[in-house]
Amino acid sequence: MHAQHVLICRFCRPRSVLLRSTSPLATSHPRRTQGLRLATTTARPRLVARSSSRNGDSLLPPPPVNPEPESQIEEPDLRSPLERFRTAPKKPLSVTDLVSPAWCEVQYLYTLTKFGRKRRTPAMKQGSKVHKVLEEQVHQVVPIEAKTREDGWALRIWNTIQGLRTLRYTGMTRELEIWGVLEGQVVNGIIDELSFSCPDPELEASILAKKGGAQQDVPPNQRPITDFIGNGDGSSQPSAWLGNLHPPRKVYLMDVKTRASKFLPTGASLRPTHMQLMLYRRLLHSLASSSVDANVIFSRYNVNPASPFSDSFIAELGGLDFGFSGEGNDPENQIDTLAELLSHNNLTALWGLMITEFFHTMAGPDAFGDVLKVEFRQQSDGSILGSKTFPHDEDVLGNYVGDEMRWWKGERDARGVDIEEAFKCRICEFADECTWRKEKIEEATVKYRERQKSRKSSMK
Repeated sequence: MHAQHVLICRFCRPRSVLLRSTSPLATSHPRRTQGLRLATTTARPRLVARSSSRNGDSLLPPPPVNPEPESQIEEPDLRSPLERFRTAPKKPLSVTDLVSPAWCEVQYLYTLTKFGRKRRTPAMKQGSKVHKVLEEQVHQVVPIEAKTREDGWALRIWNTIQGLRTLRYTGMTRELEIWGVLEGQVVNGIIDELSFSCPDPELEASILAKKGGAQQDVPPNQRPITDFIGNGDGSSQPSAWLGNLHPPRKVYLMDVKTRASKFLPTGASLRPTHMQLMLYRRLLHSLASSSVDANVIFSRYNVNPASPFSDSFIAELGGLDFGFSGEGNDPENQIDTLAELLSHNNLTALWGLMITEFFHTMAGPDAFGDVLKVEFRQQSDGSILGSKTFPHDEDVLGNYVGDEMRWWKGERDARGVDIEEAFKCRICEFADECTWRKEKIEEATVKYRERQKSRKSSMK
C-alpha cells in the first residue's frame, strides 16, 4: 500500500545509509518519516518504527487548506473549535494544539480557521532540519512497507517500543511518540529527548526538599537492606510479592527549540514550552502506569485492534536485527523480532508489549524526574545557545489544561494577549485583522480620553 520507516538505534550497530520513503503519506512532515528507526552508538544499531508527521496523524486524511472561510472569525461560527477542527475525520488533538494557545488563543483560532493547523513557516522548516540531524544521531531510518492502516499503526507502536529499549540500554532516546486521553479527547505528541541524566541536580534537590522527600545519603560502605532479602531458596533475587526492590532510574524530559536570535526567551515567551513539557510528562506517566485505554485511541484513529498484520509486513520487519538482548542484557540472548511480532500479531497485543516495555523502563511514580529542560539551538547551524530548567507543577498544568479544554469545547470565547504582552502583536501575521487587538486599542483610547477629561476638569 505505501512505504513507511522504521528507526534503528545507532548506539547498537554501525552507521548505514539513511533511506527515505517514497510514499505520499510519509512526506506530510519533513521531521517525520514513516518507518523503522534504529538507534546508533559505536555498537550495533537498534530498530524502531515511527509515524510520518509530528503528531502522528499521517494515516488520517490531511485537513483542507481552507477549512473555514476567513470571514468566519468576524461572523462567529457557533460550533466549538473542537467540532470545527478536531472532530473525525479530521485529526485528533495534539500537544501542539493544547500549548500553542498559551501564546495567544485568538492567534491560534485565526491559524486554525485559515489553515486547519499551524502553518509551517521558513523558520519552522529550518528548525525541522536541526531536529532531523539530532534524531539521526540516535536513529537510523529504514523503509518498511505498510499494507494496511493497522500495519502503519503497528510501526508507530513498534518505534515507541524500540525507543524505550534504546533509553533503557543507552540512557537516552529521541523522538518518542506518545498518546493519551484528556477529558475524553485523544491527544498525541512526540517528545524530543528522554534521558536518565538529571539536567539540574540542584533544582531537583530543592524540589525534593520542598516535597519533604529528600532522602538521606547512604554511606558508600553500607549495603542497602534489600541486599539481605532473598527468596528463601538461596538466591539473591527478590520474591515476586516484594515487587521491584531496585527502583528504576529517573527519566527526564527535554525539548529542543531553534531560534534565529542568539538571545534566549524569557517570561511569557517561555510559557508554551513549560506547558508542553509538563503535558508530555503527564501523558508519559499515564502510559507508563497503564492508565490509557488503548481502545479509545484505536477507535479515534479508525483502526481495528484485533486485525492481524499483513504477512509481508511481519516478514519485512521481522527480518531486521535491532540489536537488543533479552533478560539480563546478555548479548548472546538477542530478541527475536519475528517471533515477537508473531506472538503480538495485532494492535491490542502489540500495545500490551509496549506497556510492558514502559514497566521495564520507567515503573512507578518515582521513575519520573520533576526537572524539565528546554535547550535552545541556533536555527542556522544547530549550535547550542543555552538552556533553561524548571520544575514540573501538576497543579499549574491541571489548571491550564482544564481552562484550555473549556475553550476547545466552546464553553468560553478565545482570549487574546493582555496589554503587558502586546509585543506579541508586533510579530503576528493576523495583527491587522485581529478583532481582539482592535477592541483593546479602542478600550485604551477610551480610558485615555477619560483620564484627559478628568484631568482637565480637576484643573478648572
